[in-house]
Amino acid sequence: MSPATAAVAAAGAELRHRTSRGFAVAFAPDEARVGRMRRITAAHMRLWHVPESQSENILLAVSELVTNAIKYGEGAVGLLIWCSDDELRIEVTDGNSAPAQLTAADDGDISGRGLFLVAVLARDWGVSEDGMTTWATFRIPAGRP
Repeated sequence: MSPATAAVAAAGAELRHRTSRGFAVAFAPDEARVGRMRRITAAHMRLWHVPESQSENILLAVSELVTNAIKYGEGAVGLLIWCSDDELRIEVTDGNSAPAQLTAADDGDISGRGLFLVAVLARDWGVSEDGMTTWATFRIPAGRP
């Protein structure tokens, strides 16, 4: 079992104790999966009544974190998303113990801004102690149906 698959399995078990609103999935590191993870996340956010204006930022963060895991990770990628009454959390796990880091992209660079975007849009973000999971949290309005 790859580190990402094991992490998703463990996180899925913990997720069931935290909230009934969440999902965990592990997948092969293929760029075609980025769009699929966006669609899965979007469907769940509609079920959880996350406002569309916030959904766009969350979907961008999912795209950036999953893309980084596919590009820089090792082996399977894990995506865990859970939604409480006032917060949505994204966790993306890969097999690379080198933690994700903000980089400064030059004006002419066509990439290198993804984690910066996540840092700007999210309430908070970080990397697990083992370096294999990058996470971001988003505040969402309480009192949704």
